[in-house]
Amino acid sequence: MSNLSLRERDAATIAQIGKLRFSPLSVIGGRGNRLIEEGGRSLLDLSGSAGPAVLGYGHPAIVQAVESSIRDMASASLLLYPNEPAVSLAERLLAITPGDGERRVWFGHSGSDANDCAVRVLQAATGRSRFISFIGSYHGNLSGSMGISGHTAMTHTLPRPGVLLLPYPDPFRPNFSSEDVLALLDYQFETTCPPHQVAAVFIEPLMSDGGLIVPPPGFLKALQERCRRHGIKIVVDEVKVGLARSGMMHCFQHEGLTPDLVVFGKGIGGGLPLSAVIGPKEIMDHAPAFALQTTAGNPVATSAGNAVLKTIETDGLVERSARIGMLFSDALRALAARHEIIGDVRGRGLAIGVDLVKDRTTREPVAAATTAKIIYRGYELGAAFTYVGLKANVLEFMPPLTLTEDEVAEGVAIVDQAIADVNAGEVSDADVASFMMW
Repeated sequence: MSNLSLRERDAATIAQIGKLRFSPLSVIGGRGNRLIEEGGRSLLDLSGSAGPAVLGYGHPAIVQAVESSIRDMASASLLLYPNEPAVSLAERLLAITPGDGERRVWFGHSGSDANDCAVRVLQAATGRSRFISFIGSYHGNLSGSMGISGHTAMTHTLPRPGVLLLPYPDPFRPNFSSEDVLALLDYQFETTCPPHQVAAVFIEPLMSDGGLIVPPPGFLKALQERCRRHGIKIVVDEVKVGLARSGMMHCFQHEGLTPDLVVFGKGIGGGLPLSAVIGPKEIMDHAPAFALQTTAGNPVATSAGNAVLKTIETDGLVERSARIGMLFSDALRALAARHEIIGDVRGRGLAIGVDLVKDRTTREPVAAATTAKIIYRGYELGAAFTYVGLKANVLEFMPPLTLTEDEVAEGVAIVDQAIADVNAGEVSDADVASFMMW
């Protein structure tokens, strides 16, 4: 038996290229909306493990579905044979996702592979090789999905050749208005990016890793209309903010979008590796065996997916996300009266961002170390949350959709105290030196 701590063992064995650590939290279990760290302390999880834990941990519906499917496992894949859980989940997804004509579902393991698949099949099926995306967007960590991402954390990998990265208009820092961005797109279409070369535009209806940015009203719909004129497909990335999190079943519904392809990940598996792409038959049936993954669509993960969708419906989690999310957001906004560092609180439902600023007049972002210190102190006080944004200055709250009113009050009190303690100098630069990876 090793005498090393779990964190020390992690450092000695797990590759840095697969890590994103925000605090010393080392997890040995989870119950409800809480994570249990080594030593037995329970922490309120306000991160949802970066989004997948939509029903928290150990939810009876997922436990029952997984136990049942693994005891009588209908193969280990969807590649060679249809299996009941996967086909049932595809039917459910088609039933709850708006769309015209015949559509098909592809299953993968994460949002990264789902967006990667979408890029590959769209190029092949349309014969067009170019794509439009946004500065600040994050669509995944495989070659294809990284190639259409525009996040500052992805600058180690060059964008895909021919991709057009547009500014995403930010109402809090309006460097580019909706009109500016649309005019830039029109100019690109007239000059260096002929629209007949563009297969699709990838849209985050709420730019999550870019800073939980809610787009200006009407912007995304106007973008969609421009692309439709040129036969450019609309791909909506719902990986982080879809399936009830935003207070609607699909976040794109807030924006009046009618996507051609919809990409799901994270929460769809309730913590198990699962993703999906829904799209028109003529694209998704482009060629047999075009996007194979051996264990994609396996009956265990898709059983969990079925349990997630059933629970969203039976427990009214769409409405719950809207109600609890509003309560959470309002409570965080109230903290701004005591903390000048809070410049903006924004989001939809239970996808919430707190933009931290040095000065409310200039809206200059705080240093990344300040954000990291608040998260570190939050961990010490008993809550887990993370940060996002191109300047690493936005606290991100992506909790399980099962979060209670009492837990909202608990979490807000911890955030309040964490900010006060950091302002009082109770967290040092050395404390957070290991936790500034993003």
